[in-house]
Amino acid sequence: MKSKPCIMIVDDEEIVRTSLTSWLLEDDYEVFALDSGKHALEELKKRDYDLMLVDLKMPEMDGLQLMKEVKKELPDLPVIIMTAYATVDTAVKAIKEGAYDYLMKPFDPEEISITIKKIIKQQRLEQENIYLRKELAKQFQFHQLYSKNKKMQEIFELIKTIAKTDVTVLIHGETGTGKELIARAIHAESLRKDRPFIVVSCASLTETLLESELFGHEKGSFTGATNTVKGMFEVADKGTILLDEIGDISQKLQMDLLRVLETREIVRIGSTVPIPVDVRVIAATNRDLDKAIDNGTFREDLYYRLNVITIDIPPLREKPEDIVLLVEQMIEKFNMETGKSIKKVDEDAMAALMQYRWPGNIRELKNVIERSIVLAKNDIITLNEIGSTINRNTGETNKAKNMSLDSMEKNHIAAVLKNNNWNISASAQILGIDRTTLYNKIKKYNIGENNK
Repeated sequence: MKSKPCIMIVDDEEIVRTSLTSWLLEDDYEVFALDSGKHALEELKKRDYDLMLVDLKMPEMDGLQLMKEVKKELPDLPVIIMTAYATVDTAVKAIKEGAYDYLMKPFDPEEISITIKKIIKQQRLEQENIYLRKELAKQFQFHQLYSKNKKMQEIFELIKTIAKTDVTVLIHGETGTGKELIARAIHAESLRKDRPFIVVSCASLTETLLESELFGHEKGSFTGATNTVKGMFEVADKGTILLDEIGDISQKLQMDLLRVLETREIVRIGSTVPIPVDVRVIAATNRDLDKAIDNGTFREDLYYRLNVITIDIPPLREKPEDIVLLVEQMIEKFNMETGKSIKKVDEDAMAALMQYRWPGNIRELKNVIERSIVLAKNDIITLNEIGSTINRNTGETNKAKNMSLDSMEKNHIAAVLKNNNWNISASAQILGIDRTTLYNKIKKYNIGENNK
């Protein structure tokens, strides 16, 4: 933070520039005085300013035009419009266009001094608050994960404990809770951090394609196999492989995977030659594998091989204290990506976010915030931008209290599908999940188009 506040004066009259400069220097400000809007825009590229004093009537580019140009690049920079022709209409227009205040010529040095001190004090407080919020966020940051939640903090400590070993980890959590981010954090904390981290989505491929993806194939081993291709276990050698949605793989692949975990060798399709692999295995699922074992769809011996260390990620509805923290981080991220300058979510919108049940968890929250930032008409996100999904579901909060989680998820998915005329791609994007996961949930809950 600068030791002295820096103020720019823009006025085509030399006597005004000289007088203002003299008064402001006496108040111990750093002052730069320019004679035109063009010169002011050039000067703004050279250093940071805390405040601009801009004359309304100037040749070529008047004060309001200059302010519009400034606000495009520096929306938070306060601008005071100076004029000898002040009227109510002039003042209203200046404020509407984004001016912090306006001053009438001839100036009262005492009035200018008081006004500027008030603005500078407010600017410094805002800067300090931003700095403190960022420092506070760092306390709750672990790699790309942010959480104040006690259980999540315990998970962060567990990751630090197990990361330096090669123990197999099973991550369990609902869709959108951040299972891949947990796996990446384990890899980043491990001795393998400089080696590959490979993600394989087990739910998105057929059995044949997944087998080839995992173990590779030899040239000519099946129609279309024109080259020998390494599988992801080979690609991940000396690194980490994440088997995402492990609960969706077939019985045959379960047996093949069990053999790999026991022997630390893979065999490509079309070959009989075992290839040693040195890979740390992390598996993730949103399914209840205990139930899958009971109904015979998941091998118990594979489960015990994977389940050496289990990490259960709580859903977002169980850690509402994280919503404000996550929203702040997402706003910062999407501001950079979109070029927007969103400051915050207003109170009504934040209340809706806090009350919503988030069946799509953090991924769904991210989708809502990104969409809201794109749609926002000013620098504060309102309930209008948060959208009909949040409004609808917060309006049904009391009803939801008497429903099971499965029933809530089924109803929410059916409603989104209905609202999007059963467009799977559009519905999956709104829910914050991929198409395969949506198809699986439609099948799980027996949601038919008669729900339209």
